[in-house]
Amino acid sequence: MAKKESTFLNMFLALTLVTLVSSAILGYVYELTKEPIAKAKAERQNAALRNVLPEYNNDPVKEMYKKAVDGDTLYFFPARKDSALVGIAVETFSPKGFGGMIRLMVGFLPDGTINKIAVLEHNETPGLGDKMEASKSDFSLQFDGKNPKTFKLSVKKDGGDVDAITASTISSRAFCDAVERAYKNLDLTKGGAQ
Repeated sequence: MAKKESTFLNMFLALTLVTLVSSAILGYVYELTKEPIAKAKAERQNAALRNVLPEYNNDPVKEMYKKAVDGDTLYFFPARKDSALVGIAVETFSPKGFGGMIRLMVGFLPDGTINKIAVLEHNETPGLGDKMEASKSDFSLQFDGKNPKTFKLSVKKDGGDVDAITASTISSRAFCDAVERAYKNLDLTKGGAQ
């Protein structure tokens, strides 16, 4: 059998064929997984809303509004029970995490008190910064029931009221930064509270 000579044209055609086939497979896999990924993200968001808000009977996702802040976006989810506002959840962020961006869902009551906080995503160090998650430590519980009017949202090392995660001051500061950003941009009148 005769061996083909390596020419520029042969190499170009082979690389073009490999690129086209790879692109087609990648596009197919993307289309195949796009909808399940979106559904999983929506379910995580709904689970976080149920976790951080008091009982409600409206659809906060349908009433969601957003606000551009600090180069990113905050999302606000008003929760109502029989048309009365029972709370607003804020999907907030902080770029100051040790591992980069941190995203939280903070539930506020109509008077501005923090109901609960859920961690949506982070890249913090396992065993250290990831202790911000309620399943790994009680760190986030110290915010529950606190009103940022009287509870200073910074770590004690910085003169605040928050006990930092041991050996994870940067992650703790980022968590506080995200909660503070949510509170500063919270407009309870827009959610329907009087």
